[in-house]
Amino acid sequence: MLKGIDPLLSADLLHALASAGHGDRIAIVDANFPATRLARRLIRLPGVDAPRALDAVLSVLPIDTFEPGPVAVMEVVGDPSAIPDTLRDFQAVLDRHGAPSPLSLERHAFYAEAADAFAVLQTGERRFYGNVLLTKGVIPPESAG
Repeated sequence: MLKGIDPLLSADLLHALASAGHGDRIAIVDANFPATRLARRLIRLPGVDAPRALDAVLSVLPIDTFEPGPVAVMEVVGDPSAIPDTLRDFQAVLDRHGAPSPLSLERHAFYAEAADAFAVLQTGERRFYGNVLLTKGVIPPESAG
């Protein structure tokens, strides 16, 4: 264990988050997501719900502030205006970390974006629509003051 690091952040997960560059996407997905087929780098977080994984990731990952829509979720099939419990929970985590509200992507558009993600973190989330995409930002230099 490391001091000050969320224990959910394993060595493999920390390596993936640190290795991703500005503009790379990280997908946090639920247990039903076709991650094995789509992921270039798959990190499994069994037994962890998606909002908990999002909270741990946002404790170390800066969100992009240069591009519009740096956070996206999968919209409900057949009812794009629906707000499932998972989205409410994601929004609470995003708010705590000062991240923007997510855009909604149609299911297959979300799959395409996730397939292009730098890493896919598959959680044990069993509630539907427990999927979120994050675009990595930058950490600015300290002021020369």
